[in-house]
Amino acid sequence: MSKRLLLFPCLLIAVFGLAACGSSGDETGEVEEVIETSATTTDPADCKKLQTQQFMEQISRESGEAAVESCESEAEDDEGVDGATVSAVEIEGSSATAETALTGGGLDGQTLEVALAKDGDHWKMDEVVKFTDFDHAHLVDGLERELSDTNEAESKFAGCFVDAFRQASEAEVEELIFGKSTQALEEVFEACSASPST
Repeated sequence: MSKRLLLFPCLLIAVFGLAACGSSGDETGEVEEVIETSATTTDPADCKKLQTQQFMEQISRESGEAAVESCESEAEDDEGVDGATVSAVEIEGSSATAETALTGGGLDGQTLEVALAKDGDHWKMDEVVKFTDFDHAHLVDGLERELSDTNEAESKFAGCFVDAFRQASEAEVEELIFGKSTQALEEVFEACSASPST
């Protein structure tokens, strides 16, 4: 994977830092705690404790052990979000969903629907489903901030990449960030690599 392809997964992983999970008295409290601590605390040892393999693969855009290694490596950089406010928790058996409003990080100001799965007695992050409150301008500003510390050649690529997000619809942004296929993201990278000027 090229260095440019690593920029975006790093941003996603920075958004969902990792954390140890404590225990609260009820299922809703446990779900809220897993989401909040996953978003704000980083500890490489907790990748497998708080996240399913599917979640690590979605966020890193890697598969198998490479997704775990990417998660652990990014966790060491300690770049989680500042806060996560959890609401609308719905639990049905061994699965749950919730809305998570993020502050700080690359998805600052966005509210996401996340899905969790119960693994034994513990809840784990399983998937980022979609935006539930999408602030397009704020997302683009966040991407610009995250990608601003680059050299000139990378800066031109980053500008093209940010422009692709600026021009995308909400559904297209969801596909780029959370889609199960990397095809849309690869197309943006290829287009920006072929014509890196903004």
